[in-house]
Amino acid sequence: MPDLAEKIKKKLQDEIAVLEHELHNDLPKEISIARAHGDLSENAEYKYAKERQGYVSARLGQLHKRMADLSMLNLSNLPRDRAAYGSRITVLDVAKAQKIEYKLVTVEEADAPQGLISTSSPIGRALMGKKVGDEVVVTTPAGQKEYEVVKLATIYDEEA
Repeated sequence: MPDLAEKIKKKLQDEIAVLEHELHNDLPKEISIARAHGDLSENAEYKYAKERQGYVSARLGQLHKRMADLSMLNLSNLPRDRAAYGSRITVLDVAKAQKIEYKLVTVEEADAPQGLISTSSPIGRALMGKKVGDEVVVTTPAGQKEYEVVKLATIYDEEA
């Protein structure tokens, strides 16, 4: 489990390094070159570089916050009897009478077609803290879904 957190942190650190290089090296050069073209009010290159600078700066803020959140993630505090990060949870789609299995993961690990859903997605948030037998109604972009939890394996069960 610790290697997973390290893998996610490495991925974030790599993106941070690329963006910081762009913010501190590439964009200042682009802005400087664009300024040399004269009138800034009609200078598309200057406008783009400034907008990109704002985006990169905001994205860096998000990544640094995510790194801080990850460093505070304490896997030993996860509940043993209800859905949480790392749990495999099988739900019955009440409308379709169809079983679906999800694994609750971080945003960086999420891959919906593979059944890996983020704990911050609408379905992930709705399933957090649920036990077998619990029913949930989730508002998704595709409309309301009603699920019943039929099977749960927590991160502790997965280790065994």
